[in-house]
Amino acid sequence: MRRIRLALFVAFAGAVTIVPAYGLQAQQRSRDSVYHPGPDGSWERTSAGQLGMDSAGVAAAVAFAVASESRASRDLLHAHVQSFGREPFGDAVGPFKERGDPAGLIIRRGYIVAEWGDPGRVDMTFSVTKSFLSTVVGVAFDRGLIPDINRAVHLDMAPVVVLSHAPRSSADVSGGDPGMIRPFDTPHNRRITWNDLLRQTSDWEGTLWDKPDWADRPDRDQSTWLTRTRNAPGTSYEYNDVRVNALALAALNVWRRPLPQVLAEYVMDPIGASRTWRWYGYDNSWIVLDGVPVQSVSGGGHWGGGMFISAYDQGRFGLLTLRRGVWAGRQVLSERWVRMALTPTPMQTDYGFMNWFLNTGRKRLPSAPESAFMHLGNGTNLIYVDPENDLVVVARWIDNGALDGFVGRVLAAID
Repeated sequence: MRRIRLALFVAFAGAVTIVPAYGLQAQQRSRDSVYHPGPDGSWERTSAGQLGMDSAGVAAAVAFAVASESRASRDLLHAHVQSFGREPFGDAVGPFKERGDPAGLIIRRGYIVAEWGDPGRVDMTFSVTKSFLSTVVGVAFDRGLIPDINRAVHLDMAPVVVLSHAPRSSADVSGGDPGMIRPFDTPHNRRITWNDLLRQTSDWEGTLWDKPDWADRPDRDQSTWLTRTRNAPGTSYEYNDVRVNALALAALNVWRRPLPQVLAEYVMDPIGASRTWRWYGYDNSWIVLDGVPVQSVSGGGHWGGGMFISAYDQGRFGLLTLRRGVWAGRQVLSERWVRMALTPTPMQTDYGFMNWFLNTGRKRLPSAPESAFMHLGNGTNLIYVDPENDLVVVARWIDNGALDGFVGRVLAAID
């Protein structure tokens, strides 16, 4: 069978990446079946033209992404000091890593059409971590460990013993045992459901891992920090990483094992992800679980930590969500869960479960179909998922204001 010649040459940063075509056989498979890449990094590349895209248009989109690099410091600890580190209680408590060049992938019908930078490099992905967190909650739901997402979380919580804490004193017991925390035991927090946490509508109150809930993106009016009236759970939306971390702790309690192990066994290994991704928590987010020290991971890199992952593994996760939780005939994540994750939150209609950002009314990405959705994190880290065009796009370290221009250029390259 005649092989197609190398088709797309993408220039960036003085180097050239060649994305080869794999011939008419790959083209025929893309028409006759749903392709999923194999494990251990085996992922077929093919030309843009074979999959209904214009090579020059794809190259222009990639060049735009590279030229639109984030202006924040590549030293991500330094970038933290200049941004979230200025908040009250803003000290870094988790690991940071210097990031690499802009990088990414364009994936159509499962095949890699273009790649730039170093897609195999493991970097922080900030709040894209939340999509992995909600996914391990989804697997718990699918397996019956959480019978109802509208169930109050406190019903599934045991007392939590922290590994490092202040010395216990028999002379002063007014504050309770400093080694024991009960994050869902206040009258307000006992009303919070799993659904409220997943949609960031809980208004959870308290301090977790030495971070008060009010200290994350605090109100400009300092007089409200400790005095405002709490909103009933499920009635108001607020993006808040302390509450995300409360969800991570609750999920750890339900699974009774480290969440990175859960993610590996039930999601990342089945989709053939690499062995290089890591999921971290904080220096002080260790608890004692069944006599063993376990770290409660964070839902992002707000104070460090979160998911450290390659663009290739991000692309696999995006492809899993594009395929509605199915990978090579296996239902990794239930269709029911994906459907709920993509249901708009009434108080924030461009948000589903964390961090499934919707394109409701085409407000977030005017150039994209309303059916498209995104897994987004600071940086900016983007996993763009487009069921209408059978498309997944990963872009790392792109300026947030350039997202629509970049996605628009990718879509314009589709014949």
